[in-house]
Amino acid sequence: MTVVARIGIVTVSDRASAGVYADEGGPAIRSYMAKVLTSPWEAVERVIPDDRKLIAQTLTELADREGCCLVVTTGGTGPAPRDVTPEATEDVIEKPMPGFGELMRQVSLAKVPTAILSRQTAGIRGKTLIVNLPGRPRAIAECLDAVMPAIPYCIDLIEGPYLETDPAVITAFRPRK
Repeated sequence: MTVVARIGIVTVSDRASAGVYADEGGPAIRSYMAKVLTSPWEAVERVIPDDRKLIAQTLTELADREGCCLVVTTGGTGPAPRDVTPEATEDVIEKPMPGFGELMRQVSLAKVPTAILSRQTAGIRGKTLIVNLPGRPRAIAECLDAVMPAIPYCIDLIEGPYLETDPAVITAFRPRK
């Protein structure tokens, strides 16, 4: 029996959630996952405003009730007063995974000097890996390219479903047995 991985995709944006403009971040994440993953998966998507309590509730819902093995957020990682996605993530995770944010910033800094202002982070809640990405679609792809090789093995380690990637696009790292 094949397990269908559930992947949460959360766009955190006051304006996109209010319909002021179309969400581009969530569709960029969905498109990226469709291109990279070869194992069965389904998206569980949310578009919510920049509200710390609501972000934390949404992450908890996707991890605990929806059974997502991976939740990827976009938006709310900058220094502006309403940018609270990392704080909401830290409110709900049990194990911080600082290497994800470090690598994403390193990759982004090679492209734009303001990447130092981004506060992407990641952590584990139960059997769910939560990864915060920036809001721009191009930055989303660059950051996912950097961390995606480690994501399937991390999901393995937290007893989630087996995620397979297309090696022509991204090669997932797994140690030899």
